[in-house]
Amino acid sequence: MSGFTLTPVETKPLSFTLPVVGAAGAFVGLFVGTAHGSGFMGIVLGAVILMALAMIALKGLGLDKEKATRWGIIVLFVVVGWFFAALPGLVLGALFGWFFSWFIFWIGEGRYRANLPPYLTPGQVLWHYSFRVICGAIFIFLITPILVVMPLSFNAQDFFTFTPEMLRFDPAGYSLKHYEDFFTSTGWQQALRNSLSIAPMATVLSVGFGTLAAIGLSQPHVPFRRAIMAILISPMIVPLIISAAGMYFFYSRVGLQGTYMGVVLAHAALGIPFVIITVTATLVGFDRSLTRAAANMGADPLTTFFRVQMPLILPGVISGGLFAFITSFDEVVVVLFVGSANQQTLPWRMFTGLREQISPTILAVATILVVISICLLTTLEYLRRRSERLRGLSPG
Repeated sequence: MSGFTLTPVETKPLSFTLPVVGAAGAFVGLFVGTAHGSGFMGIVLGAVILMALAMIALKGLGLDKEKATRWGIIVLFVVVGWFFAALPGLVLGALFGWFFSWFIFWIGEGRYRANLPPYLTPGQVLWHYSFRVICGAIFIFLITPILVVMPLSFNAQDFFTFTPEMLRFDPAGYSLKHYEDFFTSTGWQQALRNSLSIAPMATVLSVGFGTLAAIGLSQPHVPFRRAIMAILISPMIVPLIISAAGMYFFYSRVGLQGTYMGVVLAHAALGIPFVIITVTATLVGFDRSLTRAAANMGADPLTTFFRVQMPLILPGVISGGLFAFITSFDEVVVVLFVGSANQQTLPWRMFTGLREQISPTILAVATILVVISICLLTTLEYLRRRSERLRGLSPG
């Protein structure tokens, strides 16, 4: 092994390596076997094949031929994948081959301990990696529906399932017609315009009121701070259907039901808790001696806020605004209660489209929304890191 390691690595006995590699093979074999009609056979064959490969790689060929052995395993998986499922099988075979060719030597040569402290017990090492596997499995479970929807949006047919042409990666099975339908349909474009007119206004109101509330509640002399905070963030805690029903009855009495301003105010109420939480988290690391210094230099409260405090808490404010925008842009339950046909937003039209007439255009819209959300969340993560750097530079 080259490079610095916390713990010297040593070759593990086959009595340890083979069961671990076999368990990994059985786990993958469960899914492959289930796809071919027999999960039990997949478990058995996966465990046996991987243990045999580990035996050959570690004892038959040895460490001095590691590179050639790894390439051989990759080629073997590619050939088997091509034999069973053509081009999709080839891609999956290459991925599985690359992983297991690395995994066999990683376990067999004890490299998994290289970056761990030497004092960890076997149980602690097991939990260290089990925890990461569990988190990865949860992530895959949550992200798989999104990964399924995105390729389906390019389906050349009006189906919600993968066609044989798509599974063969045949270009004839793919088309952009659903995206074309979205950008040329009057109904879809009107819904998009409604979303783009409601969400920004709701975001502006959420950011304004939420930021002021967070700054006020961060002051130690404010009475009943905890009670006020609980009330302000209650829309995040209370089930959405209850909030929507309450807003409907209240708006019906004050004349806001079915109006543009009513939907904007409802979405702003849902977005304010996100702004309060993110700005409050930013204010935790804020050095209040800066505002006192500005006041001593003659700055009025408004100048102090915009010239001293706002630049430092700006990442939190923008983060809260992005959360508020996403909440408003993706919300469907409240707008069904307090809106009208004139305020039909994009999620509302997607919901009614699924209920009344199933159109694959919904998949194209969902893919566009996913891409927008990814861009916004990427921006959010960048701002979070910038906020941490700014707080680290703060004199406090």
